[in-house]
Amino acid sequence: MAIEHGPIDTPPRAPSPVHRFGTLAVHAGSPHDPVTGAVIEPISLSTTYAQSAVGHPVGQYEYVRSSNPNRHNFESCIAALEHAKYALAFSSGSATTATILQSLASGSHVVSTADVYGGTHRYFTQVAHAHGVRVTFTGSIVADVGKLIEDDTKLIWIETPSNPTLSLVDIRAVTDIAHRSGIMVVVDNTFLSPYIQNPLDHGADIVVHSVTKYINGHSDVLMGVAAFNSDSMFERLKFLQNAIGAVPSAFDCWLAHRGAKTLHLRAREASKNGLMVAQALEESPHVIAVNYPGLASNKDRKIALKQHRDGMGGGMLSFRIKGGKEAAENFCKTTQIFTLAESLGGVESLVELPASMTHMGIPRDQREAAGVFDDLVRISCGVEDGTDLVGDVRQALEKVMVLPKITNGLAQRNGNWHA
Repeated sequence: MAIEHGPIDTPPRAPSPVHRFGTLAVHAGSPHDPVTGAVIEPISLSTTYAQSAVGHPVGQYEYVRSSNPNRHNFESCIAALEHAKYALAFSSGSATTATILQSLASGSHVVSTADVYGGTHRYFTQVAHAHGVRVTFTGSIVADVGKLIEDDTKLIWIETPSNPTLSLVDIRAVTDIAHRSGIMVVVDNTFLSPYIQNPLDHGADIVVHSVTKYINGHSDVLMGVAAFNSDSMFERLKFLQNAIGAVPSAFDCWLAHRGAKTLHLRAREASKNGLMVAQALEESPHVIAVNYPGLASNKDRKIALKQHRDGMGGGMLSFRIKGGKEAAENFCKTTQIFTLAESLGGVESLVELPASMTHMGIPRDQREAAGVFDDLVRISCGVEDGTDLVGDVRQALEKVMVLPKITNGLAQRNGNWHA
């Protein structure tokens, strides 16, 4: 089908930062208080701001929904970390997704990777269509995107790594195709964080995060953020941020900004632990397959080396356990350090079953086509000692897979002896 809209240029990148990531994480968006000299910003709880005359605010703020000192500082920090000109914070990652989709006109078409966060899939399939936006999913976006583009296609949505199978997408390969057809590309970077991957550097137009995860990193904030370089995109999304009002509180912005200051330390440790656990699982006879882009054997390893800082795999991984759904559920109940819970990216390690938890709302045939089987276990490695995490995974596998066989064998032998 012929494409009527013309090519678009990737928006100019923000100026290259003078300092490296760790320095930016600590100092970006963190001016010293000009009155008190406070090194750490205070929490600004005021909902409204005085004006010296009608229509003339004393400072740059008027009303908390429109902006707030803590939100402004956090947004400045994320823009610096994602090599972006702008960043806008929202009340959740899902609110970020919804606002971007709301920016599309009715009748627009979106192409998305099939293996996405369950909440994203739910919005795309059950909400977006209400304002006339259609979404087509594909399991091979690099190969299929050119064929799936229609006259009304306005957006390509990518998760890389994907949730929960950790599949990678070559961002530059997709943006080259999309931009020739005048289509924007959004990349959900939640699973890696700005420390490990910067999608805008690879041609993406917008990068989004669930701040709840790695950026905040302490499992105590619900929040989302989008970062980009386009001036017109800023005007459009800033208007919707204010008009829709899905904005985070000052306290949440303060907490998330504090969390971002240690992102590089936490992401490095989580990635190191992720590799240790993935290697232990790969060696186990009780595991069918391991999904982790940091492994040399991973099908997407070349993309990781191209797009990820130092080829890091991140702290997220998933694996299929022998013994089906029952074994997977028992594994999650048997770990001692990994907590059975949804979410990811915190300092504590978590384990869950996507098919029964985070991705339960996706129909089985669609789940399994994306590789989300009942025996798939998703792990979020925290910053505990990696040796302890490996030991916890191994003991859980032994208890679930080996102990029942020993117990059954003893019972059979005892039964034969009594006979």
